[in-house]
Amino acid sequence: MKLPRRQFLHLAAGAAAAPVISRLAIAQTYPTRPITLVVPIAAGGAVDTAARIIAEKLQHKLKQSVVVENRPGAGSLIGTNFVAKAAPDGYTLLLMEPGAVLAKWLNKTVPFDVTTDFAPIAMVATSPLVLFAHPSVAAHDVKELIAYSKANPGKLSVGTPGVGTPHHLAAAWLNTAAQIAIAHVPYRGAAPALNDLLGGQIPLIWASPVAVMSYVEQGKVRMLGVSTQQRDRMLPQVPTVAESGVSGFDTANWFGIVAPARVPSEVVACVGQAIREVTELPDVQGRMSTLGFNLDFRDRDQFRELIIRDHHKYGAIIREAGIHPE
Repeated sequence: MKLPRRQFLHLAAGAAAAPVISRLAIAQTYPTRPITLVVPIAAGGAVDTAARIIAEKLQHKLKQSVVVENRPGAGSLIGTNFVAKAAPDGYTLLLMEPGAVLAKWLNKTVPFDVTTDFAPIAMVATSPLVLFAHPSVAAHDVKELIAYSKANPGKLSVGTPGVGTPHHLAAAWLNTAAQIAIAHVPYRGAAPALNDLLGGQIPLIWASPVAVMSYVEQGKVRMLGVSTQQRDRMLPQVPTVAESGVSGFDTANWFGIVAPARVPSEVVACVGQAIREVTELPDVQGRMSTLGFNLDFRDRDQFRELIIRDHHKYGAIIREAGIHPE
């Protein structure tokens, strides 16, 4: 049956307006049920603790329960892919960390594209990495370390929490940029690497500073350089690797919150504003500082830019270092 022109146009207009009405409804009612914040690493570490602090505060801002769900495994691939494939309704979010941007370059098969399968909401915080040395190491800073390594090839090794971590990338980047060959020793986490450094089984480690600072104060460990482009506000006395002769060196741990791609932009705006407000709370700033994090809020566009930039930057470093996907 052929519809009259006026009736056809009315129905067509209604169909076109339906998505708009639906999105407005979402914006006005979201959230109406608990939100799951997936953390793609095991419970108990600093990042997991930070996620729980943010979730706790988001509950008050969004007036809805925010449940942290740990889905570790495969270098964060399992939890990250779970969110990539989740319904884009704003009720399943991901605490994204650098493992997601490294995935493509370190794995032969990755079930998601970090640049297109997520809707960045906001970055929350960063944490510098520090190159720590056992007191027996002759070098007192990165310049001296590079000189020693060139004069004594094959004598030094550096521990990290594992292959594919930002710590691993820092080790690889220093080697290629300074044209040295410090052997990489991957551990199953930060704690065993630190234990071996303290025991003198390994001369160097890349680590987040918070767990190591007490040993620095006791004279059991020495800080050689910080990984970020600018000196860290909590470690102003420690020179950066970049100012120690490795121009452009800039890497760090960071985390932020993303949703599956195609989530309504109104949901992104709602959660993003809540995160902004949370990062401005003095008690959150204090608790994050205790964990070794600097609050560093960046909105959806700034966070997307960081994800894409780090994805390509780390890809180039990994290829240059001769690291092959497994």
